Order: sequence, then structure tokens, then C-alpha cells
Amino acid sequence: MIGTLKAEEASQLQLVEREDIDDEEDLFEAIDKLITAGINAGDVKKLQDAGIYTCNGLMMHTKKNLTGIKGLSEAKVDKICEAAEKIVNFGYITGSDALLKRKSVIRITTGSQALDELLGGGIETSAITEAFGEFRSGKTQLAHTLCVSTQLPTNMRGGSGKVAYIDTEGTFRPDRVIPIAERFGMDPGAVLDNIVYARAYTYEHQYNLLLGLAAKMSEEPFRLLIVDSVIALFRVDFTGRGELAERQQKLAQMLSRLTKIAEEFNVAVYMTNQVIADPGGGVFISDPKKPAGGHVLAHAATIRLMFRKGKGEQRVCKITPGGIADAKD
Repeated sequence: MIGTLKAEEASQLQLVEREDIDDEEDLFEAIDKLITAGINAGDVKKLQDAGIYTCNGLMMHTKKNLTGIKGLSEAKVDKICEAAEKIVNFGYITGSDALLKRKSVIRITTGSQALDELLGGGIETSAITEAFGEFRSGKTQLAHTLCVSTQLPTNMRGGSGKVAYIDTEGTFRPDRVIPIAERFGMDPGAVLDNIVYARAYTYEHQYNLLLGLAAKMSEEPFRLLIVDSVIALFRVDFTGRGELAERQQKLAQMLSRLTKIAEEFNVAVYMTNQVIADPGGGVFISDPKKPAGGHVLAHAATIRLMFRKGKGEQRVCKITPGGIADAKD
């Protein structure tokens, strides 16, 4: 636990505005640069209306998707992609360049020393961390803690950035953020102001909220995106085996969007997941359960954390599969 900070230390707990970052190379190229490359301003506006605000993000879309945008013909899309390729290098790079790029990755403290050690320093940006477990196992509590720790300066193992929170189950409680902020010696009001929150009610609404994030992240320094939970609305909106294939396809599109956001804006994505009964879990496990979402969700997550209740208020976390290491807090 971090004790009360001195006044001069507390004064450091201010978010770094994007324009103040002079020594850090831009992580993405704004879509407006296409205008200087000869692309019509009206066509650039159409891309922005479709949720594409960076050249990096543009290159993550297929030409089929881009021609689906109203007003963009195949010829226009070819010209736009050609211009974007000259601005952003999406080809081969050396291993040394890849290592240099990895240095921009930030690890955000979870507030638990044991869990930080398990994760190699904390929740990683440019990656998806999935937490699954039964109700009241600590998944959402960790989400609330990350809302605060992400806003700490990087020299205090934070992310110096804002937080986006998409809530699909109505579990976000701003009053829970206040004592966590006080624990870290931060101003609760300022912390809450730096969290953008949205409640999603359908899987389509959830996806549209992700599309709308590009505009915010291209203008302000975000470091964390929370989706709590990623699977809940899919389990409600799709029922029975007859709709399972469509559900998994839509889920894959949602997860692909999360991956692109993580890499495009160098943000950490923390998503919670529910569990389902696992009849083939083995006779030696008293109550076998597995994460919902199947292989589609499993392949999308960079790190999978399994939470379970321990003794009393203790919670146990394991990295899966294998469960080689675990943390208790």
C-alpha cells in the first residue's frame, strides 16, 4: 500500500497532456496528413465519420471494409491506401527495430505487489489482458484499481494517461474509485474526471462505442481501456446453438477491434470474462469451470488471468493455461 505522499510528490500526479510530450515520438500519424498527400478533405471526413482517425488505423482495415463507407469508391480507396502507405511503414522491419518499438510499452501497476510480480511489472500496453472467474472473485475490483493506477506518473509505475470504461453489466461504481484514489494519494475528483464511462446495452452498441473511442484517443493521452464484461451481451443477444456461429463471428470482430485499438494507440486493454460449467473438467476438480467465449476469445487475449475466491477476503489469481505461477492478495 502506498502511504500518503508529500506535497511535492502529490504535485507530480498530474496527467501529461499530449502537446507537452516533446521527447516522445508520436505513436500514430493523424488521418489529416492524407490531405497533404493529395487526398480530398471530404473523403478524409468520411473516414473520420466511420471511426478512422489515424493512418495506422486506416491500414488495419481491409479495402472491402473501406469501400463499404458511403461515398468511397474502389478507385478512391486505392488512392487513399496508397497515400497512407507512404506515411506509415506497415512493411518489414528488423528485429532491432521491433525491440526498439517494444520500449514504448508501459506496464501499469495493479496495486498488488504479488500480482505485479506475476505479470512482470503490471498490466501491459499494446496487449489484451483477460480476467475470468466467478462473481465476486475480484475482476471488477481490479478494474476499479486500474482506473486509478493508470493515472499515476510512469515513474510511479503508472501510465500517465486517461481511462476509457465500457460497462456491459452495470458494475461500475464511481464511489469505489474514491477510496482507491485516496489510497494512492491522488485527488478523487481529478481521477474521476479522467475516466470516460459508457454503459452498453447490446453487442452492437458495445461495438459502436469502440468505434467512437478512436476520436478521443487520437486527441487525448489514454493508456487504458476496460471492457467489463466482454462476453455478457453476446450471451444475451445470441441464444441457442443455431446462433452460435454468428455469435462467435461477431465476437471475433469485436476482439479484433480491441486488438487494433491496443496497438494503434499503445493502450492496455483489460477485459473481464464470465465462466461456464465444464463437464469435461475432470473428476478431481470439485466444481470445474472454464472461461466463456471459446477458442475465439482465448486466441485474442495476450494474457489470461483466472481469479477465484480464497479464504475470507483473500483472492487467488493464476496465469492460464498451466497455472504455473499464482498470486494471492
